[in-house]
Amino acid sequence: MLAACPRTSTPVATEPADAGACVCAAATTAPKLPAKPVRANEPTSELHDVHPLAVCDSKGQDPLAAAQKFADDDKWEPALSCAAQASALMPDEPLAHAERGRALMALERLDEAKLAYARALALDPQSLEALLGAAHLYAVVVPSSREVDELGVIYAERGFALASVETEGALVDRDMALEFARISAMALNDVGRNAEAIERADFVLSRVKDDPEASFERAVALFERCQFDDAKGAFQKLVADKTRSAHAHYHLALLLEREGKQAEADKHFAKAQKLSPEQFWAPVILPMPEFEAELQKLIDALEPEVKRDLANVPIKAEDIPQLSDLTTGEPPLSPTILGLFRGPPLQEQCLPADGDPCRSVALYRKNLGRAVKTRDELIQQMRVTLLHEIGHLRGEDDGELAARGLE
Repeated sequence: MLAACPRTSTPVATEPADAGACVCAAATTAPKLPAKPVRANEPTSELHDVHPLAVCDSKGQDPLAAAQKFADDDKWEPALSCAAQASALMPDEPLAHAERGRALMALERLDEAKLAYARALALDPQSLEALLGAAHLYAVVVPSSREVDELGVIYAERGFALASVETEGALVDRDMALEFARISAMALNDVGRNAEAIERADFVLSRVKDDPEASFERAVALFERCQFDDAKGAFQKLVADKTRSAHAHYHLALLLEREGKQAEADKHFAKAQKLSPEQFWAPVILPMPEFEAELQKLIDALEPEVKRDLANVPIKAEDIPQLSDLTTGEPPLSPTILGLFRGPPLQEQCLPADGDPCRSVALYRKNLGRAVKTRDELIQQMRVTLLHEIGHLRGEDDGELAARGLE
């Protein structure tokens, strides 16, 4: 049996170890954890903040069954009351905590919902109800971030793997498998795993023809994979879908812009903004000379050591990414990227070709302008994007840059 190496707070110099050996600092105690803050005589809550739930009106059912019935009828306050009673009476029942999480999520009490689902999954990591609720919470409801989206993928994929197992030619739980596949397609798109998103969408579409959610996520995945002709056809079919029409118009606009059909693209941009102004606001697209001037100010403000790293690395403003840049690797880069570093990092050899520099940085004027709502936000996003691409120049990957707040 192998023992795990404990983490140490400082690097430890060692000689090379035998294959399979675990090299670590001598450690005889548990790692030090942050101290709990001391707050003398501080009450745990204020009385005026207490909002007790109503007594569960189970109408003769057990509280858990009543909670499920109320939730299915979109009666979330009584659903929460009965789910809370069920989880109090059956603290080791995962489904009770999952139902409490479902009601809390619907009532937008998201921190409490996270705890409820965490408890349900701590009791039973394979609870399909808890996995589905947690997947929906992190993939759909909680504001997006890299870590949130990745959690959504983990829960959705775990649930899909469990529900989609076939026994005697039938899925373990067909309806659950379909729901997990829909959420997984969305979450996989959010983290850039678009080929897998297509697989999950196809799983649904092979069983539910023209399923709107799966059709939409498949169209998004095709766009993100730069399969532009297929994506265009897929989004054209979604224009009539009231729920997804704004997104369909927006993506069609991006595709037409890439074709050089700006007048047609602008009509679709306007339609998307009219249908969903909270999602598709007026962009902040500066004229190219003004954008280049702002970019130069940001370059001039960089630290001297950063400027040294940028010697012989031109930084240019471009409108949108070229297909050749997007498709140099697998998976392709998203057409909506804000910037791009071309070439090897500083630690690797760089050989110019045909007189062109082998390293360069591009910032995309139109993509940046559509990612923000104000000029101040634009300048800030330009700075973050510039630092992100300089991070790639210095050898950092996207995960490392995200951990430093440079997503």
